[in-house]
Amino acid sequence: QVQLVESGGGLVQTGGSLRLSCAASGSIFSINAMCWYRQSPGKQRELVAVIGSGGSTNYADSVKDRFTISRDNANNTVYLQMNTLKPEDTAVYYCYAVVRLSRASNQYQYWGQGTQVTVSS
Repeated sequence: QVQLVESGGGLVQTGGSLRLSCAASGSIFSINAMCWYRQSPGKQRELVAVIGSGGSTNYADSVKDRFTISRDNANNTVYLQMNTLKPEDTAVYYCYAVVRLSRASNQYQYWGQGTQVTVSS
């Protein structure tokens, strides 16, 4: 019923920028946390950035001061602005959200399909 659709990935040179978007659709009452994860070949999926319902944010040390997570609650969308990109940032980036479907419901977790980000040296 709920779907997360990502966009904005692509190929960029070292030092460049990309902006990822993730829009949630479906019967959504509210969205709590929204997150970005990434996974490189042979590595565990790692948490990149988190934004809470009140706007508080947390970042992995490797992206702090370079990436910015934000959200547009009116459109159920989360963004990841990525600046000063490095080859080490190359990965598939995944959107994740914790969603409440009605006032009385439990919270459920949803994942996007992933979008490839490649940073060339």
